[in-house]
Amino acid sequence: MNYNENQKRCFCRGRIILSVLVFLGILSWGSGSLQAAEPLSLSALISRMQVAYERTRDLKASFIQEVSLKSMGRAEREEGILYLKNPKRMLWDYHKPQMKKLVVNPQKAWLYVPEDHVVYVQNADQIFKSKMAVRFLSGMGKLQEDFSIRFAASGAVDKEGNYQLTLVPKRPGLGTDQLNLTVDKKSYQIIEGSFTDTYGNETRIQFRNIRVNNRLSDSLFNFRVPTGVEVFNMP
Repeated sequence: MNYNENQKRCFCRGRIILSVLVFLGILSWGSGSLQAAEPLSLSALISRMQVAYERTRDLKASFIQEVSLKSMGRAEREEGILYLKNPKRMLWDYHKPQMKKLVVNPQKAWLYVPEDHVVYVQNADQIFKSKMAVRFLSGMGKLQEDFSIRFAASGAVDKEGNYQLTLVPKRPGLGTDQLNLTVDKKSYQIIEGSFTDTYGNETRIQFRNIRVNNRLSDSLFNFRVPTGVEVFNMP
């Protein structure tokens, strides 16, 4: 069976999801127990985000993802539940507008699109081998080796008092010119982020109802291919 345009589009969305996860999902972990009475300095904020990351073993959150696909001239909005577990385990369980699952563990990654009766499979080491992925898996502190981190030009905090950060790569080749993050003022979790990739696709994602340390089972991050579904092994 040859790839049709819809299948190519689905896999493209899956790659976008993985990019989002690399720069947002891992960093959205936080303990919710660190609080400051007044706005923090940039260095203090980064330090608290790193501490929150290190205290978190797993995470569950609802999300809204909005992507503007430049090459297709269209925008897409999707909603679902995100599950993360350290190390290198994640599940993006999409509910709207169609069912879809992106499952990643240290060995494999699966993108399952029930509507198309297809699963795309890739070795996980192809996802986690990038330098930027390694930095993000190490938490906020390590990111300073590849990014210049500053408060946003619009202000250090938004109207709700949440912190606004801009991350600019120190060298080319990381897939974007700028990452924009919104950090919760109490929990130091990333609750919103946006970026534009090298193809001009704009991605914005919001996290809500964030719960940490849920004792998620490793089995949640395994995938069994349903009967009758075609499998494509990606290079």
